[in-house]
Amino acid sequence: MPISEGAFPRSRRLLKPDEFRRVFSEGRRSSDRFFLVLAYPNQCVHGRLGLAVAKKHCRKAVDRNRIKRIIRESFRLNQTQLAGLDLVVVARHGAARADNRVCLNSLQHHWHRIAEQCAK
Repeated sequence: MPISEGAFPRSRRLLKPDEFRRVFSEGRRSSDRFFLVLAYPNQCVHGRLGLAVAKKHCRKAVDRNRIKRIIRESFRLNQTQLAGLDLVVVARHGAARADNRVCLNSLQHHWHRIAEQCAK
């Protein structure tokens, strides 16, 4: 069964600690005051996403969940650009206070930079 362009199934997520560890230790980085995005090439034809939104940076569960929804939505919309990459997005202090549009623009910028870096 083909996966639709807008889907975000389990196969598109980083789930195991080893997968996160590899991206953190060997991945390429892109950062600003809202997010740190790390990327490492994978053996799949599609991209996979891992999230790290700490209580230390986003105290309220409502804020953490909002940020995670924004990240997942942005990833879903840019899956074709991010094919073949394992990505981890780490939220920073500024993300909890930022507007949704600002967060989406920031992520769009990161996706573009990471795709360029990993294409080289």
